[in-house]
Amino acid sequence: MKKYMSDLKVVANERLHQNYCLLKLTSEQPLPEMLPGQFVQVKVDGSPSTFLRRPISINFVDKDKNELWLLIQLVGDGTRRMAGYRPGDTMNLIFPLGNTFTIPPAGGDGKNLLLIGGGVGTAPMLFLGAWLKNSGFNPVFLLGARSEKDILQLDRFQQYGRVYITTEDGSLGEKGYVTNHSILENSRFDQIYTCGPKPMMMAVARYAAEHGILCEVSLENTMACGIGACLCCVEKTREGHVCVCTEGPVFNTDKLTWLS
Repeated sequence: MKKYMSDLKVVANERLHQNYCLLKLTSEQPLPEMLPGQFVQVKVDGSPSTFLRRPISINFVDKDKNELWLLIQLVGDGTRRMAGYRPGDTMNLIFPLGNTFTIPPAGGDGKNLLLIGGGVGTAPMLFLGAWLKNSGFNPVFLLGARSEKDILQLDRFQQYGRVYITTEDGSLGEKGYVTNHSILENSRFDQIYTCGPKPMMMAVARYAAEHGILCEVSLENTMACGIGACLCCVEKTREGHVCVCTEGPVFNTDKLTWLS
């Protein structure tokens, strides 16, 4: 897939939480095709400590409005600088980068698909869920966070499928972690997609392996270049070490060494 380096204009900057904002970007030209699971590399201007581009998952693509959405977690000077962008500002992106989640053939033959997101790892699940819904599936979402206020974009997820929630403090949904949710005991799924903290994804991968379910994870390794040059994002697989930015970020868990 062709990659682009473009200046996109900020249409909106919505503060969803004290630690998260949603940037909506557009271009004078039609945005290129982007697929669920892919990411962008953002050049951060005006940040003296941010020399390298920052990788951000594609949260959503609104083709009708020609918008690309990026969900930003404020964790350092670079992302805090991004949180200060205003409508009319420009951001330089390299995109779309990486591979994509495996989408079953349209129609799905009644396949039950579960999308599990934790924290900012819910970001790529929204775009994937919308894509699956438009392909004729009825995806199920399982979202995990520390508390009710940390559950992001709930209304958007509810547009594309049933949503189940866990919070560590029990303020919304079931109390505990996503792998403790009762839906995993009461329902059978044909495929699981997940993104979030590595311990969470490893627990989901173990559950999938124990139940013979195909599982794909979107890794969040540090990526400085996005093109496989810097070797910051190397991950060990059963076939050797690979760059997550070029061979991933999406991997079938059978190819990883997590369960060895």
